Amino acid sequence: MVNATGAAGTPHEDRTQGRRAERDIDGLASVFANFRQYLMGWDARSRPGSVADQFRSGLAAPQFNGVVRVRSAAAVGQAVAAARTELAGLPWWWWVGPDSPEGTADGLQRHGAREFAVLPVMVRSLGHSAGPDDRLDTAGSDDAPVGLTVETVGDGERLAELVRTYRTSMGIAAGLEPEMVRIESRREDNADIVRLAAVLDGRVVGSTVVITAHGVAGIFLVHVAEAHRRRGIGAAMTVAALRVGRERGMRSAALVASPAGEPLYRRFGFTTRAEYRLFAFPA
Repeated sequence: MVNATGAAGTPHEDRTQGRRAERDIDGLASVFANFRQYLMGWDARSRPGSVADQFRSGLAAPQFNGVVRVRSAAAVGQAVAAARTELAGLPWWWWVGPDSPEGTADGLQRHGAREFAVLPVMVRSLGHSAGPDDRLDTAGSDDAPVGLTVETVGDGERLAELVRTYRTSMGIAAGLEPEMVRIESRREDNADIVRLAAVLDGRVVGSTVVITAHGVAGIFLVHVAEAHRRRGIGAAMTVAALRVGRERGMRSAALVASPAGEPLYRRFGFTTRAEYRLFAFPA
């Protein structure tokens, strides 16, 4: 787990780092707007609330229910009470990023939340002025299996295969698959979304979802079927996701990295710019 507190420095260093962090967070506003749109898209009824932004897919998996931002630290207690009521019976997470008011994490812990993960938020420029090459053809994807293709997925059986790939990789129960496919196909922001499947020998072996909104290509659900890992498929899918962002005119690409995926994304020029702290509440 990443240490969220950091090391202490001299007062001058603290002031300098603080000003740099403020500028960095200001520059990341579009990234976190992109992330909020994606997460809240799992619930067609969700809208930014007056107290907190939350979503409720109804799926029995915490990745798809939760709170992504509270409006003020003073409202944490009210937001916790509302979330406990509205998300009762479902597993859910509370995401705390730099778009959350200062003091949110402390407030959550005072109300019984447990921090269980700190995940890096990684960003890279899409460098439209760098020309069409910009390493997107050669940045580590040339070791992919012969015959691998990355295809855009619409509705139908391919969508079901794509969902099955990431569902299995995430350890989500098979019984949730039909509802996951239904939600994917009916998201209100589907015009902003491109779903990509890595296909080998006619079968989907990898998935990723790109949402192009707020000038950012947000990359989600990057998963490779267990039997096909460490064969360059994740790299090929990252290249394809970056191309989607560039073709749609996005300024940057961003993702929340897992510990296993972070080294791969660094190869493609992503750098850690912030972090998400994830909290859960006892049942």
